[in-house]
Amino acid sequence: MLNQQADLFEQSAMLETPSDGSLAQITRDAVPSVSALESGFPAGLISAAAERESWRKEVHRPATHTHKWWAQRLGSVFRGILAAAVARDEADAVACYSGALRLPGLVVCDPFAGSGTTLAEAAKLDARVIGRDINPVATLVQRQALAIWDRSLLDAAFKKVEAQVRREIDELHRDRYGRPVLYYFWVALAQCPACPPEAEPVELFSRYIFAQHAYPKKYPTSRATCPHCHAVNVVNIIEDKSFVCHSCGVTSGLEGPVNRASMTCPIGHITKVIDALNGKPPAHRMYAKQVLAGDGSRLYEPIDEYDLSLYEEAERQLTKNRANLVLPTGHLDDGHNTRQAIRWNYCKWDQFFNARQLYSLGLLGAAIRDLERGPEREALAALFSGVLEFNNLFCSFKGEGTGAVRHMFSNHVLKPERTPLEAHPWGTPVSSGSFSTLYQSRIIRALEYKLRPHDLVPGSGDSDRRFGLSLPLQSGIGDAEKFRAGESKAYVSNGSSTSFDLPDSSVDLIITDPPFMDNVHYSELADFFHAWLRQIQPFNDYPTSVHTTRNPEEVQSADPTKFGEAIASVWKECARLLKPSGLLAFTFHQARISAWVELVKALESAGLVVTAIQPVKAEMSTSTIKSSAADPSNLDSIVVCRSGNSTLPTAETVDQVVARAVAGLRECQEAMIKVGFADVESVLRGSVLSLHTHPRNEDSLDALATAAELAVATAASTLGIKSNRARGVAD
Repeated sequence: MLNQQADLFEQSAMLETPSDGSLAQITRDAVPSVSALESGFPAGLISAAAERESWRKEVHRPATHTHKWWAQRLGSVFRGILAAAVARDEADAVACYSGALRLPGLVVCDPFAGSGTTLAEAAKLDARVIGRDINPVATLVQRQALAIWDRSLLDAAFKKVEAQVRREIDELHRDRYGRPVLYYFWVALAQCPACPPEAEPVELFSRYIFAQHAYPKKYPTSRATCPHCHAVNVVNIIEDKSFVCHSCGVTSGLEGPVNRASMTCPIGHITKVIDALNGKPPAHRMYAKQVLAGDGSRLYEPIDEYDLSLYEEAERQLTKNRANLVLPTGHLDDGHNTRQAIRWNYCKWDQFFNARQLYSLGLLGAAIRDLERGPEREALAALFSGVLEFNNLFCSFKGEGTGAVRHMFSNHVLKPERTPLEAHPWGTPVSSGSFSTLYQSRIIRALEYKLRPHDLVPGSGDSDRRFGLSLPLQSGIGDAEKFRAGESKAYVSNGSSTSFDLPDSSVDLIITDPPFMDNVHYSELADFFHAWLRQIQPFNDYPTSVHTTRNPEEVQSADPTKFGEAIASVWKECARLLKPSGLLAFTFHQARISAWVELVKALESAGLVVTAIQPVKAEMSTSTIKSSAADPSNLDSIVVCRSGNSTLPTAETVDQVVARAVAGLRECQEAMIKVGFADVESVLRGSVLSLHTHPRNEDSLDALATAAELAVATAASTLGIKSNRARGVAD
């Protein structure tokens, strides 16, 4: 895809701001009565920029990627939305997007602020920003995007933590020769219920190969553990079907005793793994380690008595010092994203970690907890929380030639791991997912970006990463009172967006990305972090008295009616906040027509009229979930709204909105952005159903839904797009 976009993006150009500061500024202090976002959105150009960003979001927008959050949107898209919202036509939108745009005095609000993409992009353009999210973990991420950090204070806090904990953590991650152990390899165990209780448990390997290269066809040399003595053996993953252990001489196949959900014991009994666990989470056994040698090479070795005694020491220290450590508290509540872990009998958050992980992370968390309060302490607290996703029993080994640790959220669910990887949580310079390495790759990279942000902008070459178009992210964060008084340019708060402590008609632009009905339930996953963060309280208003971040006012439900009711309350509050000339725009993707029906009903009940729907590149191109779908989605719809008293939409009939939707999708295709059948479904269904919000519409929702289905088929044929799944009846 990147090669296909060579006419728009250059791989290496780094265009600097003129040293004399002569870059011409484009200043906008009002929203036009009809904006380019409604009448001439440059979907292809912005989608091409977003496509490039999507491959390495953490590199191109590091300020909003200091911590895990789900569905982190693309900064290029939201810069494009902001630019088009204040532009008069498409040419003006291109100039605003590609130039040094400034929005002095404009107030931009995001009621579903997530990782803070809207806030950061608007602040970079000199707007005043308001962010709110019902989840405190999301609020923590937003605060990092806007916080002002002093590099000297940040480094001093990091070094203070290092002085307190590094030596002790290092000592628990060494081999008998004193060499650092980068990773310990573990396997889950289950007792065969048909065998005697004293029988050896089954090691839940699906394959005995535990370490291979990310590109095994090119680099076939791999490592396998002997199922009889656990010696590490070198095998060729392409050619070998079995191996003779160099230590015990026994020949073994490469396949383990687990096949999908079942296991086979040495006697031959076949049992469901879940049944074999007998109501308890699995026990685990260390069987190998990766050691960092003095010459920088990495060695795979079996576990020896020294490794076992070192782990026992970690267990003793955890028991002895538990009262002084920061440790996770609380239990898992049933939900779509927690159900699989609960079925494996992981019912409490501390069960997600082994004893050495609990002790090491507990030391680290306590050192951060005891730092002097301030934005630098908060940054390290967020960093600590981010380290958790790489240091738990749900992580696995990605292999050589790539980042070693596959973090626990690669599947967007709490998926138990049968062969977990234990990493060194403080880390070495070659570690993956450690506190010391993420300090550089997340916090320091974010700081450098804040001081000197860059943007992806089409130029005369292939891709331009330009500096100087945006202002440094140095607004800081104030409370509501300071924001209302004009003493602060940013206000971020945690709570339901059905009620803001701000006056009527005080916001120019509301730009957001609401939950997509029944997709990832963020709070169920965020509770993993919250179980630790509530012991640290990273910022003053962080809730510490509740064990969960779930909230009855969350806008997330698989039930379309409940989703519609919840989001309607937020849209009504948005309508109250918007100035008469204001504009609401949000990204949305949902192939299910029932979700679009509830969405337009909610907008109509809030007195908002959809004035346009524009397709644009969405989220991550490398998503595992996206690539595994029959018809993966690659686009979002930008839904643009005004109050019912504003200028009426230019497209008011089914034919008009369909023609505009097809034109936008074609523009994305011409920019070499992949458009799939699910994208056609989402954009066309949303476009046609949006007519329900129009004052002069006379068609019923049922009639519009029928027209939408016909429009999907016609548009897909026109664009040359076919579905990869069997077509069924729309829900």
